[in-house]
Amino acid sequence: MNKTLRAVAIAALSVAALTPAMAQESPWQVRVRAVNLDPANKTEKGLDLAVNAKLIPEVDISYFFTPNIAAELILTYPQKHNVKLNGDVIGSLRHLPPTLTAQYHFMPNDTAIRPYVGVGLNYTNFSSVSLPNLGGAIGQLNVKRSSFGWALQAGMDVPLTKNWSLNVDVKKVQIRAEVQAQDGSEVDTLKVDPLLIGVGLGYRF
Repeated sequence: MNKTLRAVAIAALSVAALTPAMAQESPWQVRVRAVNLDPANKTEKGLDLAVNAKLIPEVDISYFFTPNIAAELILTYPQKHNVKLNGDVIGSLRHLPPTLTAQYHFMPNDTAIRPYVGVGLNYTNFSSVSLPNLGGAIGQLNVKRSSFGWALQAGMDVPLTKNWSLNVDVKKVQIRAEVQAQDGSEVDTLKVDPLLIGVGLGYRF
């Protein structure tokens, strides 16, 4: 009987010790957003180069190290853009811009609104580049395949249920598309540097 009582007591203490940990929120959160990509379209050497604005889907995965500090990986699939020169479409390209940010959440336990800010790094890969051959010394136009830059972020989550929340998010991301001549020399660099405004839903596991 004493052994049984001791076993029951140990089991009860174990459950009591585990209950607070089990009651805590999962550190993982996933969001889906519809994002308006609005490029800055400035150049370093003055050519009138531009890519079009568009609405894109976005998925991000967040991990909370503490209630206030999280890391977020922001993803989409390769996005196609028209490339314009002096307002006329001269070709197209695709870009894949995964971005990683470190976030600070100001009021993680507030049930009405949960604002946050973030800062991080963007890597953009350009592919499926289709630009004209200008002939002469320039020849076939191309785009350098990789771009690294900073990313700034601000947003808020508005809880809808225990797990679901409404999300509004704004990002400014540094993306540079270096346009090259056939010999690899730089013709100009397009500062895409888009402003991304997104609205979506988040789920906290």
